[in-house]
Amino acid sequence: MTEPGSTVTEPTGDVVATRSLALDAWRDLRRNPVFWISGIIIVVLLAMALVPRLFTSVDPHSCRLSDSLLPPDGQHWFGTNLQGCDIYARVVYGARASLEVGFLSVAGIAIIAILLGMAAGYYGGWLDAVIARATDIVLGIPLLLGAIVILASVDLPSVWPVVLALTLLGWTTATRIVRSSVIAAKQQDYVQAARMLGANNRRIMSRHIAPNAMAPFIVILTITLGQFIAVEATLSFLGIGVKGNTITWGKDIAAATARVTTSLGPVLFPSTFLALTVLAFIMLGDAVREAFDPKLR
Repeated sequence: MTEPGSTVTEPTGDVVATRSLALDAWRDLRRNPVFWISGIIIVVLLAMALVPRLFTSVDPHSCRLSDSLLPPDGQHWFGTNLQGCDIYARVVYGARASLEVGFLSVAGIAIIAILLGMAAGYYGGWLDAVIARATDIVLGIPLLLGAIVILASVDLPSVWPVVLALTLLGWTTATRIVRSSVIAAKQQDYVQAARMLGANNRRIMSRHIAPNAMAPFIVILTITLGQFIAVEATLSFLGIGVKGNTITWGKDIAAATARVTTSLGPVLFPSTFLALTVLAFIMLGDAVREAFDPKLR
């Protein structure tokens, strides 16, 4: 009996065939143009966030009122905003805060979901009941409203308050998915065989259940990342997101809405990059979901 996701070998140790869900998924992803389009967009956005000077040498905080609301030209590719700041430079530097919030928040909910979801799904009983009730309670709190309440009481000029709020309120769906995947995986024959051979719970969960229960978890994390970026922009637009002098797309959109009828550029360009970022992660999540779901192949 071979375990799904395992490698089949001869007694000599030579690999005869390698057949795993991950390899099958990667084969399908390579043939999916949606995966490549979204992947390229995300790579460019990550480069903008990590090394913005590759894209512009203009200081996004350098503003001249005499250059207020200039149209796009050779010097200012996207024009300037009301304060005379270069919109293109601010769009480039604004990617860092959005992606930082998204990735840190998703990392936080991943840790919580793995710990709680694995424990609830594998052990069941009273532990599963307690975690399920806690999940129901948090699910009853609207994400945006809950984040507003938390951030209204915290005044720190960094991304961490937003990350904390999204992590505390956004772990429930991922936890439920991990729990259901673990429940399904622990019923498989290879898990029963490992238990009969004397493997302890820790080894069974880490070596046999987790690798075969993570596919839907990875998909939901990818989609959630795009959603969190949109929520961060919404919170920044409302003035309670990332505080201080940190440049964010939400702040720039909010600052430009008062003059949207006379100057569209300051709203259009950060909104376009925000929509493109969210769309790229959702497209990537859909592509990964199709690759990992045999029913959709």
